[in-house]
Amino acid sequence: MQLLVIFAFKKITMWITFIILALLALLVTWMVIRTRKQMKALRNVPDSKKLLTLNDQNFNQKIKNGMVLVDFWAEWCMPCKMMLPVLNELAEEMEGKVTVGKLNIDISRNTAARFGIRSIPTMILFKNGVEIHRFTGVKTRDYLKKELERRSIF
Repeated sequence: MQLLVIFAFKKITMWITFIILALLALLVTWMVIRTRKQMKALRNVPDSKKLLTLNDQNFNQKIKNGMVLVDFWAEWCMPCKMMLPVLNELAEEMEGKVTVGKLNIDISRNTAARFGIRSIPTMILFKNGVEIHRFTGVKTRDYLKKELERRSIF
């Protein structure tokens, strides 16, 4: 009799474990699908008219005066695409105080190499052509705005 109870308990425990694992697999699948949909939506974010597009030819000219935040990015980089709406908002909000621009590292390899860009997104803050701070990775609009205000004298 005790043997049957132990066997039944093990069988129930096995089924409960199986159900929990199945639910976890469904949850992970749902999260992956939802994330992919969100990432696809990021592909269609247009650039703000206030966001400068920089390249090897115009880079030095555009950063030499005032405060300029440059985003080093690439078309294939999903975290870079996540930063585009943030940079668009910053370009609109900080107009006249900080210029916001972006430089595609696949197209402008010389400039990216000159600044030792090893991971993207990397944002460099320049003041009159001199690097004063570097941000790496995805950042929020509030964080960047606070850092820009802290490092500049308006």
